[in-house]
Amino acid sequence: MKAAYIEQTGPPEAIKVGDLPTPKPGPAQVLVRVHATSINPIDLYLRSGMVAMPMAFPYIIGSDLAGTVEALGPGAGRFKVGDRVWGSNQGLLGRQGATAEFAAVDEDLLYPTPPNQPDAEAAGQALVGITAHLGLFQRGQLKEGETVYIPGGSGGVGQMVVQMAKAVGARVATSAGSPEKIELCRSLGAELALDYKTDDIPAALREFSPEGIDVWYETRRDPDLEVSVPLLRKRGRMVVIAGRAAKPPLPFGSFYPRDCSILGFAMFNATPDEQRRCAEDMVKWAEAGKLRTLIGKTFPIAESAQAHKFLEDNAIHGAGTLTGKVVIEIG
Repeated sequence: MKAAYIEQTGPPEAIKVGDLPTPKPGPAQVLVRVHATSINPIDLYLRSGMVAMPMAFPYIIGSDLAGTVEALGPGAGRFKVGDRVWGSNQGLLGRQGATAEFAAVDEDLLYPTPPNQPDAEAAGQALVGITAHLGLFQRGQLKEGETVYIPGGSGGVGQMVVQMAKAVGARVATSAGSPEKIELCRSLGAELALDYKTDDIPAALREFSPEGIDVWYETRRDPDLEVSVPLLRKRGRMVVIAGRAAKPPLPFGSFYPRDCSILGFAMFNATPDEQRRCAEDMVKWAEAGKLRTLIGKTFPIAESAQAHKFLEDNAIHGAGTLTGKVVIEIG
């Protein structure tokens, strides 16, 4: 089968595209004919060696996938051959990745693709959607009528947070860096969409929610807690998913007397059952037209290295040329 893989960690140029043996599904696995995969920052970190996880070379890159069930392994029974499925968690914790014509996947890490959802969108929503859901509901305990703020609402996770919060009846505020991205956030359901380059974010949030923000979903790598913590409501929750090297000062005087919380997590720590609860909501919302995935740029599998370089330029180096997900189409 054709696959995009590395033989050692390194820059995007380390990615090769060539033939590797087609995997066989093991117990409780299915063989998926992959039609699309999407790229996330964790894929960049694993490929580069910035994040160390068990990895057998040649290592196939990519955590997200969408495709069709090709064959069932021993004991597999959730799906049947021909079912359309999507999922994440490939390429993590010793698993081989998904940027290949076929992938052997644990069936409890796969979910049914809605009939109205293209494979590229199903793959594009996978890791970012599960991440958004875990942060909002498992960690942030978001409830109907509460207020959410998400910096970077036009990003991969940000788009999911805006739509999911809206779907459960929360009031949503966000920010982005251009008029086009601000308009996108409004189209996804944000009631307040600000320009983080020019607007007075704290003043606008105080006007939007005078008692403070219930759930602050922080995706930035360099959060300013001295600004954000005082904007939380009493018993407000800040969810943190980025910033491995960040060491921001924490204003204790504004934090603990108001029973505030800062909650960190990584999607791949969640159990299959916890992730399935996220996926069930995502499928339901996608079928109802309440959750959509914006694809920013697509690449063929032959250009997997260029796809990684493009996302790296945007996600790490701030190129600003991407709105939405980067997807690799396989066939």
